[in-house]
Amino acid sequence: MRSLCKSLVVLLVLTLALPCIPALGEAAQEPVTIDFWHHYSAQSAENETLMNVLIPKFEAENPAIRVNAVSHEWAELHDKVLVSAGSGSLPDVARCDIAWLPEFQKMGVLAALDEQPGFADVSGALLASTMKTAEVAGAHYGLALNTNSKILFYNVKMLQDAGVTPPATLDDWADALRKIAGTDANGRQVWGWNEPALSGWNLCPFIWSFGGALVSEDQTVASGYINGPATVKAVETFAALYQEGALTGFNSGDIPMTDGFGTGRYAMMLEGPWKTAELQGAYPDVAYGTAPMPAGEGGSISVLGGEDIAMFTTANQQAAWAFMRFMTGEYAQTEMAKCGQIPVNKAALASDTVKSAPFAPFLDAITTAKARPTVAAWAEIDNDLTGAVTAVISGQQSAQQAMDELAAKVDALLQE
Repeated sequence: MRSLCKSLVVLLVLTLALPCIPALGEAAQEPVTIDFWHHYSAQSAENETLMNVLIPKFEAENPAIRVNAVSHEWAELHDKVLVSAGSGSLPDVARCDIAWLPEFQKMGVLAALDEQPGFADVSGALLASTMKTAEVAGAHYGLALNTNSKILFYNVKMLQDAGVTPPATLDDWADALRKIAGTDANGRQVWGWNEPALSGWNLCPFIWSFGGALVSEDQTVASGYINGPATVKAVETFAALYQEGALTGFNSGDIPMTDGFGTGRYAMMLEGPWKTAELQGAYPDVAYGTAPMPAGEGGSISVLGGEDIAMFTTANQQAAWAFMRFMTGEYAQTEMAKCGQIPVNKAALASDTVKSAPFAPFLDAITTAKARPTVAAWAEIDNDLTGAVTAVISGQQSAQQAMDELAAKVDALLQE
């Protein structure tokens, strides 16, 4: 009996000395990691704020969630989503151009948000006009993240040297470009205008301000619109100015926009609020002014830009929704406003930070700006538009011929 008791005591001591091993199912839960794809430039102030301010704060407030943020180039991000949809390697959440959502929704890779907890309150805190960009087929597939438009930036000295004033109309604009272009006092070639690409984002302000259109109001047909007289005139004018050496920027090897503007090679450009921050950082001494998009028969119509934050059909939707709510909240939106982004959160818009920022001209432009067609085929239409205008600029086709052919292509895409 004494031996049995001694054995029991030894067993008890050994048991107490062993490390505590949790029962099955009681193991400490590892944090969920969500993948967030975005197109903030890796060297930008936005990316620095995201990585060093916002994500650390979110993770501190949500210790069960980690965020793996991955930066892509704008076009690369769009194409990577398309490729990843087929391989099953989609992100949990992404910052998407507002023009991408209809395409991604049609592919079936986006999660509708309307039934997410607190959706009404979250979406109600954002500008109603920007939330419209996330609505597809009667449901919401994203939250508005930021908005923007483009206005005219002009180099004060270059305009003064050419004896021109900031153009108020498209006729004034074309005349000013021709007067500025040529050779400056230092023997350098200069241009009146820089346009870095020939996509819809770049060309739509001209097409709309000339009075043209890409598609019908119900977005079902292109013939009669993308090849209509006003659209053709816009393309002809743009091509003529290029061929005369009055504008450039979209060719391989052209001087980058900010460098060309800051060093007095480009006199004017149409850009968004991010350009203010870029110039302040790279060329703080350049004197420039801003003005609305020059007006034509259609008025002064800029392009409505911005991004939505969208959730994909992955297993981490609860964590992704928490991150989306944070990124559209007042704190995150105000911090990003410091980098030159126009917030969509109403409380952030009313903050002293935003009120003190130089957003006023852009907010005015947003009131008349238009969005690019919100159709699933927009990426293909955009590529075809670039190709058609390139053919006109290079002299391979007349504007009417190129736009007639484009109209037939777009009509077919809209019917798919």
